[in-house]
Amino acid sequence: MCKTKFLIGFLLITVFNCAVFAQQKTKILDPQSKTMLLGRHRLSLQWISWDYFGTATVTQKNGILYLKGRQSSRDKKDFLTIDGIITSVGAKEFKFDGKIVMKISHINGGEPCPREGEMTFKITGKRKYWRLQEMNSPCDTTTDYVDIFFR
Repeated sequence: MCKTKFLIGFLLITVFNCAVFAQQKTKILDPQSKTMLLGRHRLSLQWISWDYFGTATVTQKNGILYLKGRQSSRDKKDFLTIDGIITSVGAKEFKFDGKIVMKISHINGGEPCPREGEMTFKITGKRKYWRLQEMNSPCDTTTDYVDIFFR
């Protein structure tokens, strides 16, 4: 909840605990998983390739983890981008708040398809990557596998 204090004459405004004015730090539930996430990773979308990868990078600034990445097809016509913040990190999953855009020539009429908001990436079984759990395309009837591989 935002708390605001106004002082007549000076118009002093004090705001705290408000996400509109300041991003809260990433909630770290598992420090070892945070260490696994930081750095550069291979990134893939199955429609582009599982043979050659893009890159996703997780950085930290002021207690906030940022995730940014891109994978492009060899001809550069199809792509996947990811950009946002990681809001929490657990032992087998992390929460991401941001935007993922994919453009695949044979899906959605070849137009970009954005996803925005909070999403979950999860490790399942013995897999060596986190997979986006919101797999159903918001723009088509496809299932999209967005994977971020361990370093």
